Amino acid sequence: MGNNRENILAGKIVVVLGGTSGLGLAAAEAAAKAGALVTVVSSNQQKVDEALTILPEGSKGFATDLGSERQIAQLFEEIGELDHLVFTAGDSLKFSDLPGLNIEEAKQSINLRFWGAVMAAKHAARVIRTGGSITLTTGALGQKPRKGTVVIAAMASAIDGLTRALAVELAPVRVNAVCSGTVRTNLLSSMLEADREVFFSQVGSKLLTGKVGDPKDLAEAYLYLMCGSFTTGQIIVVDGGSLLV
Repeated sequence: MGNNRENILAGKIVVVLGGTSGLGLAAAEAAAKAGALVTVVSSNQQKVDEALTILPEGSKGFATDLGSERQIAQLFEEIGELDHLVFTAGDSLKFSDLPGLNIEEAKQSINLRFWGAVMAAKHAARVIRTGGSITLTTGALGQKPRKGTVVIAAMASAIDGLTRALAVELAPVRVNAVCSGTVRTNLLSSMLEADREVFFSQVGSKLLTGKVGDPKDLAEAYLYLMCGSFTTGQIIVVDGGSLLV
């Protein structure tokens, strides 16, 4: 994208679902810095309000249940035309062996992470302007699962396939995904802080980069996929080399 990233998205309308924390907020901040008019969406009004204190003046925010097709449809009716949609919405990740898996919690997670992405693409596609894009979010565990990640890995793999299928289905709208490795976000909020730090340290020491990621590390990938006019149907891996070790 060159050395000067200022204003590469000047005047473009970027909507980030799940954009009030973690990867979504980092992507929203990067897009705003690049000149975009940013709208962030979360199910929690307080988080929306907090995000708007961080984002530049003129940014917008909506509280919407991203697991509800009715609310998603209403959201895009209200937003109107846009240029780029980014989907980073997700609940706290819960690792579990198969015997201890809570099926109802897993269904809720799949409804938000997978069906939420499907519903968002369905209703956003009709209002995305020429040259626009959709960027989904997946995870490296889909390609390299480990014990305790049956549902997490399955959801990530589903998003991989969804990305390629939507790229064909919605062309010429470009559809891609960012594949995240372990990143310091609130998706591991179900763990105690001390346990979370031990986890990050242990995982980071095994990565080729020597550390786990920061949301800002992945924001660069979201920016590229918004601006990469000849890129579609691709999964961009930003994982610190986890797939190689």
